[in-house]
Amino acid sequence: MNNRERIINTVLDREVDRLPFFCHFGPWRETLVRWEKEGLGKGTAWDDGIGFDEGFFLLPVNLGYSPDFEPSVLEERANTRIVVDRFGITQEIRKEGSSIPRFIDYPVKGRQDWDRLKRERLNPLSPDRFPENWAEVAGQCNEGNHAIQLGCYPYGLFGTLRDMMGVEHLLVSFYDDPGLIHDMMDSLTDFWLNIYDRVCRDVKVDCIHMWEDMSGKNGSLISPKMVREFMLPNYKRIRAFADRNGIPVFSLDTDGDCSELVPLYMEAGINLVFPFEVAAGCDIVSYRRKYPKLCIMGGIDKREVSKGREAIDYELARISSMFTGNGYIASLDHLIPPDISRDDFLYFCKRLKERIGVSS
Repeated sequence: MNNRERIINTVLDREVDRLPFFCHFGPWRETLVRWEKEGLGKGTAWDDGIGFDEGFFLLPVNLGYSPDFEPSVLEERANTRIVVDRFGITQEIRKEGSSIPRFIDYPVKGRQDWDRLKRERLNPLSPDRFPENWAEVAGQCNEGNHAIQLGCYPYGLFGTLRDMMGVEHLLVSFYDDPGLIHDMMDSLTDFWLNIYDRVCRDVKVDCIHMWEDMSGKNGSLISPKMVREFMLPNYKRIRAFADRNGIPVFSLDTDGDCSELVPLYMEAGINLVFPFEVAAGCDIVSYRRKYPKLCIMGGIDKREVSKGREAIDYELARISSMFTGNGYIASLDHLIPPDISRDDFLYFCKRLKERIGVSS
């Protein structure tokens, strides 16, 4: 069984020779700095020598603005700067190290801004949607061993609107201007389906992916009723497109406690969800019992991996039932943080390979 078949069969709960073995979330920049001090050669790939399978290959197709907003620096401060990024978001960022920015302003404040954004930056036929060597990329994808993915961060219904409006304005607008939210989500779905259709003329796509990040530690940021009204019809349109084009996997990424959302996602035809953050109360063993037909990716507590070998062994034993049968892709529950040493990460990978049954 090749890698592409293994991933697809795992998601679809079909027979596989073993579960996939790849790291969906890579390291933070600060993690790489630490690992280089611990012996990783500078310029050496962070996963060199681990023996990961090929995972999902992200098609280089532009599903966002064309053209982007022009990045600019509005103000220099002692330790921070005020910038506008390519998404048109004004924010204060630190000059050194990684941190969550302080968001100041967003490009969409109302209907007029949205109509202008659609007209000026969301034309699905813009010539730079596809790379110049698209024919070559398409041929390599059709012959390769990766599972071919269309869609990534930051493209989703809630997720993209959050970047257009800011989370507070978005949440209020579900009540104050529902017509605008319907139009934005419906129009984005039209926009993406137009591009998806062009892609599928040339490439055998295996996965359509949506990025949402619409949950926190205390649950969904909007009610299940709102998800059903505003989002489910568009997810179902995307699922119908996937079915017409023989695309087996419809995946979704949302952080936090997604317990209210998973049944809605499954109703819409989404069959792979991640990352199931343990710190937000996500227990993938419980999810597996409740939703045996859902493919789960993630759910391994990155905090425990940082504590050393004994904690790593305990964490893998905690989820040992996930390694029996299908429907699970093992992964940390987010990016590899800098408190995980290189040695501990290598030990984690070694023990994970043993659980999965990967030959050394």
